[in-house]
Amino acid sequence: MSKKLVMFFATLLVVLIVAGCSSDKEEEASGDNSSGDPLYETWKEKDPEEIEGGDLTVITHRTDIVDTVYQDYAKKFNEKYPNVNVSFEALTDYGGEIMPRMNTEDYGDVQYLPVQVPIEDIPKFFEPMGTLEEMNEKYLGVEERQVDGTVYGIPIALTYTGVVYNKAVFEEAGVTELPKTQDEFIAALEKVKENTDAIPLYTNYAAGWPLTQWEGAVTTTAGNVDYYNVEMLEDPTPFDKGDPHYEHYNLMYEVAEKGLIEEDPLTTDWEASKVRMNNGEIATMVLGSWAIEQIKGAGDNGDNIAMMPFPTDAENTIFSLGADLNISINKHSENKEAAFAWVDWFIHESGYSVEQAGGISASKDVPLPDELKEAEEAGAQFSMLTPAPEGKEGLLDEIDKESEVGLWLEPNKKILIEAAIGNRDESYDDVMKSWNEDWSKAYEKIVGE
Repeated sequence: MSKKLVMFFATLLVVLIVAGCSSDKEEEASGDNSSGDPLYETWKEKDPEEIEGGDLTVITHRTDIVDTVYQDYAKKFNEKYPNVNVSFEALTDYGGEIMPRMNTEDYGDVQYLPVQVPIEDIPKFFEPMGTLEEMNEKYLGVEERQVDGTVYGIPIALTYTGVVYNKAVFEEAGVTELPKTQDEFIAALEKVKENTDAIPLYTNYAAGWPLTQWEGAVTTTAGNVDYYNVEMLEDPTPFDKGDPHYEHYNLMYEVAEKGLIEEDPLTTDWEASKVRMNNGEIATMVLGSWAIEQIKGAGDNGDNIAMMPFPTDAENTIFSLGADLNISINKHSENKEAAFAWVDWFIHESGYSVEQAGGISASKDVPLPDELKEAEEAGAQFSMLTPAPEGKEGLLDEIDKESEVGLWLEPNKKILIEAAIGNRDESYDDVMKSWNEDWSKAYEKIVGE
């Protein structure tokens, strides 16, 4: 059987499972207890020792830490909730394995809300966690899985993109303040080159995918959370001079053109780069927050590793946040009070969002990690992107794929580096003109004039 045919039947199976679940379980999620009040409003009224859950099953996608970190979580959770026995089940193919089980009531007490479940069907499977109005006051990112003003999941972490840097290298170079603008950033890299033996900025060109990390910081360059999903949809040529994407990737080009990157980009090594940054051979890399703990753990100098905002000339410095999976509660669970207790503890007290996901907590009450406190003190804002307008969801991705510009892909980023170091006879404006032509044709085909 061909791979395409296998993928077709796999997709058809998911559709049939969701359809079966929808038709067999049409009742709405009430989340009520015997008093008639929503459970999400009443479970906290009990003393932790009164919360009894029998055997609480938590399903996770983290097969790598289910037998280590999660076991420590259970012990710490039991210090606060001694009468709840927590067990874990880890799924290798999380979405593919949990979806068939949702045709039954056996999909754990607590799990991560599968993205395969259509938004409108969420109330048929999961317990309400609060109204959107109430939850927005306490958490970030909860609007993504809300239905008709009710929230059914909380992001287990929120990730962001910025510049990971080595504080010791900056100090040796004489960089006394974190650069905020693009010119200040280039000046800092030039100091690194002049005063240290470290590589100012490591592109990881050979691996390719690290270049795609730059796209995650475009909102920082724009200084506007409306840009990516709203304003860009109205622009058939978003790579004109002065546009956020133009200014954003101009920095990549200029840094490479000035020789502030590795001497031979064709021979870079991602795994080795983490070690080299930890020991001070690399000053900066543009990466997502998930990379911080990996680089910290790659040697003995983890305390020197920190994150700063991507340099921007915009008035506002924004870390744009992206939501990880949402933790949720099975509507059919017989241990809902214990399930709420676990969700509350996991979000507020486990430390998972920072230590294991490399992000920040969705809870507004949880302090930012140390790596970001300096950025916050300097005025950086942490914000979710404005979602696409109703009816235009997915439109940006559709245009991008048709154009083959590849906002989140590596080929065109490699072309920029190659042009900047002289391996291609193209200027930066030549590359941007090419992107604009391809994007404009796709825009006209999909959106119209």
